Amino acid sequence: MNVSQEASALLERLDPSAPLVDRHRWLMDTLAWVRGDESDPQACVARVGQLLEAARSIEAWPGRWRQWWIAFNSDVDVAPFLADHGFAPRTSFLSEFGHRLRRKLLPGTPETTDLADLFDLLLHSSFDRRWLLALDTATLNDARTLLFSDEASTPATSSRWSTVLLDGLTFCVGQIVATGFASEIRVRMDAAARRNRPFHALPPLLEALRHAVQTFGPRSAQAQAASEALRLQLDACRQAAYTVYGHLEEHGVSVGIVFRLRQLRERIVRARQLMDCLLSTRPERATAALLADLAQVGQENRSIRALVASSSHLTAAKVAERSAESGEHYITRDRQGYRDMLGKAAGGGALLGLTTWAKFLLYPLGLSAFWLGFAAGLNYAVSFVVIQLLHWTVATKQPAVTAPAMVARLRDIRQAGALKGFVDEVANLFRSQIAAILGNVGLVIPVVALISTLLYLAHGAHMIDADKARHVLHDMDVLGPSALFAAFTGVLLFASSIVAGWVENWFVFHKLDSALAHNPRFTRWLGADRAARWGRFMRGNVSGLAANISLGFMLGLIPAFASFFGLGLDIRHVTLSAGQVTAAALALGPEVLHDPAFWRAVAGVAVIGPINLTVSFYLAFRLALRARGISGVNRQRIAAGLRQRLRRAPLSFVLPPRATDDERVDDLPAGEPDEQQARDEAPRHG
Repeated sequence: MNVSQEASALLERLDPSAPLVDRHRWLMDTLAWVRGDESDPQACVARVGQLLEAARSIEAWPGRWRQWWIAFNSDVDVAPFLADHGFAPRTSFLSEFGHRLRRKLLPGTPETTDLADLFDLLLHSSFDRRWLLALDTATLNDARTLLFSDEASTPATSSRWSTVLLDGLTFCVGQIVATGFASEIRVRMDAAARRNRPFHALPPLLEALRHAVQTFGPRSAQAQAASEALRLQLDACRQAAYTVYGHLEEHGVSVGIVFRLRQLRERIVRARQLMDCLLSTRPERATAALLADLAQVGQENRSIRALVASSSHLTAAKVAERSAESGEHYITRDRQGYRDMLGKAAGGGALLGLTTWAKFLLYPLGLSAFWLGFAAGLNYAVSFVVIQLLHWTVATKQPAVTAPAMVARLRDIRQAGALKGFVDEVANLFRSQIAAILGNVGLVIPVVALISTLLYLAHGAHMIDADKARHVLHDMDVLGPSALFAAFTGVLLFASSIVAGWVENWFVFHKLDSALAHNPRFTRWLGADRAARWGRFMRGNVSGLAANISLGFMLGLIPAFASFFGLGLDIRHVTLSAGQVTAAALALGPEVLHDPAFWRAVAGVAVIGPINLTVSFYLAFRLALRARGISGVNRQRIAAGLRQRLRRAPLSFVLPPRATDDERVDDLPAGEPDEQQARDEAPRHG
């Protein structure tokens, strides 16, 4: 059967009296035949031409088609589809996430009166946009003449299609106005935007456009003028909505608000598309373009990844920014800072020696896996919080917060000196990490040795017995899975920084520092001065508390949960591991120095530290680069600058600089504009 015969056979199947599902399946089969093997859009255009030619050759077909079209329009409502297709049915990120997940998991059915569901079955391929846009004007005019000749408009009256477009525009503008009037959006606009009341003017301008189209026709001068006024007002609404981002940048980000702002922006784009289609002098071309856009939007709005990426980008940037603020405290830039870091790390190492002892005390209790993990997590969390409150430090916690601090230096990378400043920060960070590791490990070993020795002198037994000591050495063996577990621990270290950023953003967004300081209930209970101090304390420490508590419980509980599922995951934290190996060595006595298992465990500890640091730093650095929108070209410039510093001053990554040092990295030629900066500028320039 040749192409013409296939087209004729397909058209002969058209039955306006068939059940709804059969009529919709015929439409699906027709578009599938037009789509073909999805290789050549021009082949699809030729198939559309074959269908039109076959329809003209069948004498009774136009009448059957008109009956079919009447039945189709009586079953489905086109106007809400034009306004709402591709948008969330509810103005909530979580509800849209669930909606998209259901659409991915559950199959659709053509037995529906919802045109949005049917449209996803009709034009479900990314190829559909290509062949719709490839349709030439002659083919579109032939299709319009054959299929819709009875709906041609006159200068004074609008066609049924124009009425549908006006109704769709009404629904779309109504949703825009509702979003602009929503309290969570309105109160976050700047004062000038609220005074101008841009959303209040949309309904009367829309009615003016409807009156002009219905009275003078869609291509009249009156309709064009009314349309231009409505476009300008939509732009004013868009600019007013963008002022909300400034509030979010200052006072914390909400994924829900970012999601609603994105929906608002896209609805304004949809309203402009509907006006273009309504007022175009080539309505058939504008209609094909609209269908192509709707097909693409439908495909994009089935993507869960796109939803998460578009709605959480600003939140990720804010989390990175919060981490950057915390990370500044962990970067040393001179010899005095280097010495201070050694002292803070030494204090942290000494306390973690006590933490190691407390961990070993849990084993004789005979707790179940969950409660043992919970107790271990509580032990870690309390230790980390005490270290924070005493202003000491733990080496492995630094990279996840110092990476965003370094990337913050790259916001203006095209400016002179920006690359040098970043390379200086990398060198400062490496020196800081070396100081922190030396301080942590340098004190945890003697503290654990002292505790174990005192226990032996007092009770005749070391911190652990010989069997447990050999088990510890086996666990830390460099030839075992220690490297893998160290990488997993690095992921947990990074995850704790994400939790910290989210909690601090949530704390700031809900103004809890102000609530603590000024809420009457707290001021009556604590007193005004003490409440104010608590507010300042929580604002300055909420990020660290969230990071330390979440990290502690993750280190304790995740291995317990993993063992329940038979995964066999464990943690390897360099300072805690060094303390455990020290306890094992004291329990086994001096002869352990001749045991290869001991030296393999020492090598394992030496490997754990760099892996902890590298994994957590890499993940945080990648997040910060994405949040800041650092482009690929500029990343190459960064790598080149680091290589240049390594060649010229390798010791600057290890030893603190002298006061007379002048480490210099020549700035490379400016790279391309940052992606984030382009996104920030785009709203202001339309």
